[in-house]
Amino acid sequence: GDWDFWTDWKDRRLWVTVAPIVAITFPAAVQAWLWGRFRLPWGATVCVLGLLLGEWVNRYFNFWGWTYFPVNFCFPSQLIPSAIILDVVLLLFNSFTFTAVAGAMGWGLIFYPSNWPVIAPLHVPVEYNGMMMTLVDLQGYHYVRTGTPEYIRMVEKGTLRTFGKDVAP
Repeated sequence: GDWDFWTDWKDRRLWVTVAPIVAITFPAAVQAWLWGRFRLPWGATVCVLGLLLGEWVNRYFNFWGWTYFPVNFCFPSQLIPSAIILDVVLLLFNSFTFTAVAGAMGWGLIFYPSNWPVIAPLHVPVEYNGMMMTLVDLQGYHYVRTGTPEYIRMVEKGTLRTFGKDVAP
């Protein structure tokens, strides 16, 4: 969904919780099927590689080729390290239950650190018209999309990070 499309929605609070929970469903199902039928321990990784290929095709042709949004504004999340952890847990412990508990926890815990190298350059502070904001907020301010609340928000006064009362540290 939108939590993974736009870099200004990849915030420090909700993107980190919503995206991994939604993203684990298909890799876990493919992993369970491949392990249960063929004892192949790379189901989550293969599923994530296919998912990322499809997402990059979508982002390139639909967002860049059709609407000319910059690619660094709508890139997909990095899921490969999370999928590798999920597959390794299943391979080492040979248990669906342990993989569901420990592997899913590893999936969620490695999600944000594995995306830091991609997200970090977009959280650089910039000064624009006397206001201090991040590069992501500046992108969201200039590339207004239909169906999003940019038309009613003021940068750094009502961003998506502050819908839950306060800004996450």
